[in-house]
Amino acid sequence: MILVDTSIWIEFFKGRPLYYNTLSKLLENREIIAIECVFGELLQGARSFQEKTLIKRYWSLLPKIEEEGIWLMAGESSSYKKLHSKGIGIIDLALLSAARITQSKIWTLDKKLLSVLNPTEIFLS
Repeated sequence: MILVDTSIWIEFFKGRPLYYNTLSKLLENREIIAIECVFGELLQGARSFQEKTLIKRYWSLLPKIEEEGIWLMAGESSSYKKLHSKGIGIIDLALLSAARITQSKIWTLDKKLLSVLNPTEIFLS
């Protein structure tokens, strides 16, 4: 499975061909799994009722990660590795924790998040 970060969803919703085409195929093949914090970030940046509706529609249709314990794991990881001081926030670490628990790959454009991922944890389009 692939966990798609906010940065990729934004490019998808903008219709950027590389991201739109690849993510569309992954969605059709049911290879995407969702986490609530990413969709929360998307809703935070939505500029219209239509954008909010579209984001909520995708959220409602996607399989979701069971999030129990993920936020605590993310917080512990951040504290232990001092990642907050390196600009890696709790949402990125929740994404990383979720990916590790579910053995999913992460698709992101976030350079800071990429810097803490193992090569096997990264989805390359």
